[in-house]
Amino acid sequence: MLRGSHHHDAQSLGVGKAIAVLTSGGDAQGMNAAVRAVVRVGIYTGAKVFFVHEGYQGLVDGGDNIREATWESVSMMLQLGGTVIGSARCQDFRAREGRLKAAYNLIKNGITNLCVIGGDGSLTGADTFRAEWSGLLADLVKAGKITSDEANKSSYLNIVGLVGSIDNDFCGTDMTIGTDSALHRIMEIVDAITTTAQSHQRTFVLEVMGRHCGYLALVTALACGADWVFIPESPPEENWEEHLCRRLSETRGRGSRLNIIIVAEGAIDSNGKPITSEDVKSLVVKRLGYDTRVTVLGHVQRGGTPSAFDRILGSRMGVEAVMALLEGTPDTPACVVSLSGNQAIRLPLMECVQVTKDVTQAMNEKKFDEALKLRGRSFENNWNVYRTLAHIRPPSTKSGYNLAVLNVGAPAAGMNAAVRSCVRIGIIQGHRMFAVHDGFEGLAKGQIEEIGWGGVGGWTGQGGSRLGTKRVLPKKYLEEISANISNFNIHGLIIIGGFEAFTGSLELMEGRSKYEELCIPFVVIPATVSNNVPGSDFSIGADTALNTITTTCDRIKQSAAGTKRRVFIIETMGGYCGYLATMAGFAAGADAAYIYEEPFSIHDLQTNVEHLTEKMKTTVKRGLVLRNEKCSDNYSTDFIFNLYSEEGRGIFDCRKNVLGHMQQGGTPTPFDRNFGTKMGAKAVLWMTGKVKECSRHGRIFANTADSACLLGMRKRSLVFQPLVDLKSETDFDHRLPKQQWWLKLRPLLKILAKYNISLDTTEAAHLEHITRKRSGESNI
Repeated sequence: MLRGSHHHDAQSLGVGKAIAVLTSGGDAQGMNAAVRAVVRVGIYTGAKVFFVHEGYQGLVDGGDNIREATWESVSMMLQLGGTVIGSARCQDFRAREGRLKAAYNLIKNGITNLCVIGGDGSLTGADTFRAEWSGLLADLVKAGKITSDEANKSSYLNIVGLVGSIDNDFCGTDMTIGTDSALHRIMEIVDAITTTAQSHQRTFVLEVMGRHCGYLALVTALACGADWVFIPESPPEENWEEHLCRRLSETRGRGSRLNIIIVAEGAIDSNGKPITSEDVKSLVVKRLGYDTRVTVLGHVQRGGTPSAFDRILGSRMGVEAVMALLEGTPDTPACVVSLSGNQAIRLPLMECVQVTKDVTQAMNEKKFDEALKLRGRSFENNWNVYRTLAHIRPPSTKSGYNLAVLNVGAPAAGMNAAVRSCVRIGIIQGHRMFAVHDGFEGLAKGQIEEIGWGGVGGWTGQGGSRLGTKRVLPKKYLEEISANISNFNIHGLIIIGGFEAFTGSLELMEGRSKYEELCIPFVVIPATVSNNVPGSDFSIGADTALNTITTTCDRIKQSAAGTKRRVFIIETMGGYCGYLATMAGFAAGADAAYIYEEPFSIHDLQTNVEHLTEKMKTTVKRGLVLRNEKCSDNYSTDFIFNLYSEEGRGIFDCRKNVLGHMQQGGTPTPFDRNFGTKMGAKAVLWMTGKVKECSRHGRIFANTADSACLLGMRKRSLVFQPLVDLKSETDFDHRLPKQQWWLKLRPLLKILAKYNISLDTTEAAHLEHITRKRSGESNI
């Protein structure tokens, strides 16, 4: 939400002020979404907003490079990669002479607020500029370039930074703009390479970007189950060559037809000597004689259209940046707007830059453990899960416990990644793992088989559910289920699925009083495109569905660009949950999104039609309206289509699309693969502890509330919550959590679509401090 330190009228906050926005340094997908949000929210608050073309170079050169932006000038920008206003590496701005020219250009345009979107170099430059501001003013007055009156009007400069960098190398931010899209590009290529490598039994060495930061390499390795990853923060130990070759031949020995090795371009060994992809290739060829190929991804990673996540991230950060600028005083430090978990936060710019520099210094001093810690908990967690999955051999002694994994509800992309991670981490913990086919029904019918390490090979990149999934609830099968738990000697259940996984598990709990066999621990991992499971802000599969909807909306909008004056009405899935419709509305730039959680009347529909009629008079002659499938019993998609067609007659014509089951299919996005992998790993580690805790003389007896939990992501961390505690938070009739975090983003959607609404800015995003943030940081 838009937030300030106190309640004020957001619509007059910017009156009499001017904001300039520039993109600097390397481009990143999603920068345009941020620029669009800064422009539109700036205009909404009554401020004037200026584009600075070509980054700092444009600021120094002035003239035509600094142009006032209008509402329409940022239309259709959302789905474009790169940066539309241009970016340049600028030497002039590094010299005081250049900064003097830049200050002059800003003052002549009456601009005292600067929003910089770029990497750490660009943001450090902005801070220097701010620190020198009063000195620069004095010089300009002295030289007679500006009057002392002009100097007084521009007595201080406010600066807010947004981090746009595909490397995700800026400390203090969970995700920088562009990182998710870069991962999308990388995964598309990894998936394509996997198929050819399997055909020929090849080894592929992939080099990804990241000169000083291994984030892209690490997440790629985690998401594709690579055999080995080289990152600058954690060089391999001595004799890594032996270890690597042993790993590769072991993988082949287990029946795998390919090996994948990921190398970050900045990879080094423990002596600081670079490890290149060619080095790795020649090692594998020389020692193992495997057919090996190198692919260097290069600038492909910066290209292409931004993912849904980056568009929403850019938009939310752009909004927060405007608020931070307009609330700024001479005493507030320059800040960075960032996302932590799903909370927008502000951090002092120079603290973040300092920690980012500390990482580089720690690496230069070969203090690699420290470098890993400084990168933050999220990075460390990724590294630990990857290492466990890739480098630890299953123990020779077994734990004696058997765990079963099942999928429940509708298929969701990323379920297979979660199952793979459960099975492999379980085997590493010494358990025997069992796969249950077709959900609770399969558990009742005995469709259960032991599954080994190789049984889940290559599952991360596969959509749908390999185990098979059903919506059937267990209540009527409790007797058969108990018998099978006893026959297969199952000590714990991992249930991956949607709302039925939650309600079904509650039914199993209720059955504990009658059937002793059900007194075993179970854990639910939310996986559904609808994102409607209580106890978790995100569920596996929602990100993939969101990207599918967004891409489809892009194409549909494009078709309207040719015909002009056309409004599309698109129906999305989600049951009663409006998450997909709202977030896709954000990512695709919709004019309205109708959802069940926010009741609407015929009057609201009329207002929307009038709003679109007005829009058709501007240069933007197309409209996009999203409707959640169950938002209203009577205002159906057909009804809304007919109403719009009738009311818009002669002004615009309408088309409708029902997206349907394509939203449940498709290859999982990097986020869903990663999220699934980490949730699976965390669930099994919890289960290992629980099973041991409930063991009595070789038997398991679990009958407490905390022996049946749901693992969910709450704000900034993954937490286990007893299922019973979540009952009070649930609307069972509509299969919804009673509180949903994303509803507070809805007003933003309306502002970005030019609705004149008032904003509650009371929930402040205070300036936090990065050192304190380390401890409570997001750990997904």
